[in-house]
Amino acid sequence: MEEAVRAILAALGEDPGREGLRRTPARVSESLLDLTRGYRESLEEILENAVFPDPSQALVLVRDIPFYSLCEHHLLPFFGKAHVAYIPDGRLMGLSKVPRILEHFARRLQVQERLTEQVADTIAHALKPRGLGVVLEATHLCMVMRGVQKEGSQAATSALRGTFLSDPRARAEFLSLIGHRTGAR
Repeated sequence: MEEAVRAILAALGEDPGREGLRRTPARVSESLLDLTRGYRESLEEILENAVFPDPSQALVLVRDIPFYSLCEHHLLPFFGKAHVAYIPDGRLMGLSKVPRILEHFARRLQVQERLTEQVADTIAHALKPRGLGVVLEATHLCMVMRGVQKEGSQAATSALRGTFLSDPRARAEFLSLIGHRTGAR
C-alpha cells in the first residue's frame, strides 16, 4: 500500500522523498487500515451475548450516534449522526451494541444508503423486533469539496421495518424523538 501511495504522490507531481512527504505513505497506509477495519472485524463477536430475553415492549432509542465512513466512489469521508430505535418483541439488545454494529459497517468503503440497510438488517435479524427504524444524516465531503461543492448540505437515509413501516403513529413517534417533524397525525 505504501508503494501505491508513493506512486500517487509522484503522479500528482510531488516528490515522495521530500521531507514533508517522506512518512506520508506509511501514515496513509496506517490510516486506511484503521478506517476500513470493519472488513477485518467479526460481526458474530460483536453480537455475541448482545441479545437477551426481556418482556419489555417500550420503544428503545439510541440517537445522535456519531459515525464516519469513506465514500467508495471517491475515498473521501462522510460523517454524521445515526438514530436507531426498535420496539422489542421479547428480546433486548445491549445499548452499546447499536453503535458497535454501526461502526462495524461504517469502517469500510461505503455508500450511506447501504450502510443504513446493513445496520437495520443486522438488528432486525438479531432481535426480530416488532418495529425498527434507522436514520442516518451525513455530510459528504465528495459533495462539499468537489463536484457540486455545496457546503452545509446533508444526506438523510432511513430504513424502516415492521411497525415503523406500517403504523404512521409509531413512525411519527420515532421521527419526533429524533427531532424530525412529520405530517402524520
